[in-house]
Amino acid sequence: MTEPTARPNVPDGLAARVAALMPRAKADLAELVAMPSVADARQFPPEHCRRAAEWVAGAFADAGLEDVRLAETPDGSHAVLGHRPAPPGAPTVLLYSHYDVQPPLDDTAWHSPPFELTERDGRWYGRGAADCKGNIVMHLTALRALGDDIPVGLRLVVEGSEEQGTGGLEAYVPGHADELRADALLICDTGNAAVGVPTATTALRGLANVVITVSTLAGDMHSGMFGGPAPDALGALIRILDSLRDADGGTRVHGLDNEGTWSGLGYDEQQFRSDAGVLDGVELLGSGSVADRLWARPAVTVLGIDCPPVVGSASAVPARARARVSLRVPPGTDAAAAAEALTAHLRAAAPWGARVEVEREGIGSPFRAATDGPAYAALDRAMRDAYGKPVRFLGQGGSIPLCNVLASTFPEAEMILMGVEEPRCLIHAPNESVDPAEIERMSLVEALFLLNYAEASRS
Repeated sequence: MTEPTARPNVPDGLAARVAALMPRAKADLAELVAMPSVADARQFPPEHCRRAAEWVAGAFADAGLEDVRLAETPDGSHAVLGHRPAPPGAPTVLLYSHYDVQPPLDDTAWHSPPFELTERDGRWYGRGAADCKGNIVMHLTALRALGDDIPVGLRLVVEGSEEQGTGGLEAYVPGHADELRADALLICDTGNAAVGVPTATTALRGLANVVITVSTLAGDMHSGMFGGPAPDALGALIRILDSLRDADGGTRVHGLDNEGTWSGLGYDEQQFRSDAGVLDGVELLGSGSVADRLWARPAVTVLGIDCPPVVGSASAVPARARARVSLRVPPGTDAAAAAEALTAHLRAAAPWGARVEVEREGIGSPFRAATDGPAYAALDRAMRDAYGKPVRFLGQGGSIPLCNVLASTFPEAEMILMGVEEPRCLIHAPNESVDPAEIERMSLVEALFLLNYAEASRS
């Protein structure tokens, strides 16, 4: 990437060193993408994850970290750990990413092999190219550009089961706090609002998932003989699920605030429609700004329903039906309380005396970062110098449960969520890609951040 403007505050040669490292970054990413490190032995052999972990460990050892090793976590996955001692009086920064990836889903929907890094239209395609192997390469490129002149201490943790949500690292952290303790935590599993828009994620929604089972009859009954007065379990379930939304489709769970507002960077409605693939003529749900609905309000989704399929269904009144319901929980709302409210709402909405059982599947707390400390000031300087623009603050609709574990374990540490991902990356979907210009700029941002943060600690 050629530099469009001079960067007077960038140390001599640093941007050029980052640019010169981009061929190596591409080669590294190609090696990583070629490893189908899906942390689910039902889908891919576990040795792929092991190979990826060993590759990551070797790369960071070559980049100057010490005692780089694989640590088994309680879910059986391996985290890559390492450190570099801090110079006297300097702070320590934790670098986080993950090497496991989502499964490729439908291979036929990919325009190139999912586990082969392919360049097309100026982007690099492949599963994990952005989420999150691109962020691993960003870390490596920043460290290589600094060489021996890294002015802070470093801690490294690269997770091995983040995409599966099995909680291995979350369970590992509290009992191994000294291995990860740092003054600032760079959680690199997010990215910019758009290519060229420097962004830090400051809010994450939490999660409350439940499974609702509705029963109305001892067994399925012939619809010709009993249909009409016989209560239909699927019909009852549909009414219950419909009660979770207002007339405009906005989420409405009794006991939860649905009027929150977002004060950070907005999300243009047309851009959202394009990013989400909303079909022409289909309306967006709810009211308020898109950012309000995404990052400041609860959002319910019916993830799946167990009921007779269309093909093979009988002429019978269903006796039982189930649904899996997900509730995204905004910062400021307790996830456990939200799960209780959702459960109470589902039970209260049951029509016709239908029997309702609600099984709590899991919860994850929302997260909001404090942005008034020296690490955020150092990041803003780095973003301005790399992009020519100040940092903007963004929310994310997804959940990263590790953030809350780290926040409770290291309450004095500043946490920054950033990375190379942006909407065009299509993370978790077919044809995932990354813009190499974002890898280059964000690598420069990280290198500058480490320099700025060390300088701030001396002043």
